[in-house]
Amino acid sequence: MSFSEQRYAVIRNAIGKELTSFCYSYFMIKRQAVGYMYKNKIHGESPLLGYWRDMQVPGVYSHYGDMVMDTLLAAVIPKLNEASGLDLIPTYSYARVYEAGNVLARHKDRESCEVSATLNLGGDPWPIYIDPTGSDSVIDMQRNLVKDNAPAGVQVDLAPGDLLLYSGCELEHWREQFTGTHCVQVFLHYNDRQGKFGTSNLFDKRPMLGFPRLN
Repeated sequence: MSFSEQRYAVIRNAIGKELTSFCYSYFMIKRQAVGYMYKNKIHGESPLLGYWRDMQVPGVYSHYGDMVMDTLLAAVIPKLNEASGLDLIPTYSYARVYEAGNVLARHKDRESCEVSATLNLGGDPWPIYIDPTGSDSVIDMQRNLVKDNAPAGVQVDLAPGDLLLYSGCELEHWREQFTGTHCVQVFLHYNDRQGKFGTSNLFDKRPMLGFPRLN
């Protein structure tokens, strides 16, 4: 089935092994260096460096709009356009280093995530689930509570370099409890230029890619 029919698609080897390895190593080194700077008061907390206060997955290192990840966000657009049949514009990237015990609660995304991709950069395998029915099953995302009859969803396993492209505002997606040590993923978010949001969320209303979050 095509992306237009099922509103998601798996793209294997979306980026090459060397680039995948580079992005993985870069983000792990950055996590270590930023943690050292914060702990030793060499640098105050900054949106330019990332945080450990992610509201969706507390306690993990994450970075909105990292310059390398935002560059990747723009670089893969031709491949995602081909796979989706859409004309995508970039909004923002968001990278995380997930740790043992983490859960990504079932949810749908905000307007800037109309079309999203989760790209596996490395670490231990951790499947993502997506509900292609488009149902609204979440009762309380913070407590990960869903309706008793919530669809089980489709399990998608991604190797490093693979990505899942999906309609983030329409399809609930989530990850069950992580049993590995760590897993590095980057979310790449877009709007459809011809869709209902048009270009209103270009760069997530930032002046340019690589710019920190404005709110």
